[in-house]
Amino acid sequence: MRLRSLLPWGSTAGRSTVPETKATGGFMSLTAEGRASWTGRSYAALSREGFMKNPVAHRSVRLVAEAAASVPWLLYEGDRERPDHAILSLLAQPNGRMGGPDFFEALYGHLLLSGNAYVEPLLVGANLRELHLLRPDRIGIVEGMDGWPEAYDYRAGGSVRRFPVETEGLGLLHLKLFHPLDDHLGFPPLAAAQVALDLSNAAATWNKALLDNSARPSGALVYQPKEGGNLSPDQYERLKQELDEGYSGPMRAGRPLLLEGGLDWKSMGLSPKDMDFVEARNGAARDIALAFGVPPMLLGIPGDNTYANYQEANRAFYRLTVLPMLTRTAASLSAWLSGHYEDRLRLEPDLDKVAGLAAERDQLWTRVGSAAFLTDEEKRQAVGY
Repeated sequence: MRLRSLLPWGSTAGRSTVPETKATGGFMSLTAEGRASWTGRSYAALSREGFMKNPVAHRSVRLVAEAAASVPWLLYEGDRERPDHAILSLLAQPNGRMGGPDFFEALYGHLLLSGNAYVEPLLVGANLRELHLLRPDRIGIVEGMDGWPEAYDYRAGGSVRRFPVETEGLGLLHLKLFHPLDDHLGFPPLAAAQVALDLSNAAATWNKALLDNSARPSGALVYQPKEGGNLSPDQYERLKQELDEGYSGPMRAGRPLLLEGGLDWKSMGLSPKDMDFVEARNGAARDIALAFGVPPMLLGIPGDNTYANYQEANRAFYRLTVLPMLTRTAASLSAWLSGHYEDRLRLEPDLDKVAGLAAERDQLWTRVGSAAFLTDEEKRQAVGY
């Protein structure tokens, strides 16, 4: 029996195996209370606790993925534009279940939540017919003797499919983000904001519990009889049940207590220091947005709005976040597809169709149009035609 090693952020899709050994001595478990619990860094954990539970992480991923997926592609063969090339038709409809925007939105979502994305080609003879995305958490890298990947194993259900790295045809395309401690896998941006993510989720859970408890701490019910003594177990349980059934919950907020037999209610409030969780949650939201490269102003997060207006923040978002993602993806797809078509193909995003960069494009055209020393041909080249 062999035990698969763990990836740096906790995924069980390992790349090497080590023999399992059994201990011959006793077993001892140590536990410690009062420690913070953190979300794992696997694709499933970050997707579940971030994208599926946290509104800031969900909106950040959707904002980046949808903005990048909405930009159309241009294809060049050498220096000549090829608007009728088959690749553009394939990218517009990669497979029968997904259109182009759906395909690239899922691809960018995989990159943001896993740091990796995998594209499987479907060939019919020598013709490339479809492109499919493989879930990153189902992929395992098989290392060769030299430490470099020699195959990818895709596990779905009880079956395993192997994609060799060295293949005569078009192999599996692996896109990844930079990881400083891993040679083969990428690092997900949300993992860098893991502490902020857990803080934001914990604050939301705390707020929900506070609202369920009449939106305030419970206070203290003090028993002070004149003759001294304590409540009997039956009296204690009856009093606890009456408080839960008659005075707890948001629907019973403000209901007066009816006290008897030496009972006294000591109300408790929140100090300004205890209320700092509001600012702490806003700070956690800004850290999550920062990890994805989304200006907080675009998400409606208060504080630290360093941009003069919404339009400036939107332009910075496209220039600093969306365009680098598009450039990275275009370079990988171009090199991958060029090997299949045996042509020097180059994919580029059509920036003229990006609404967020319309102001920059208008300024460029104004400057070029007023340059009387340029010919019409030089002006066309200056604006990218």
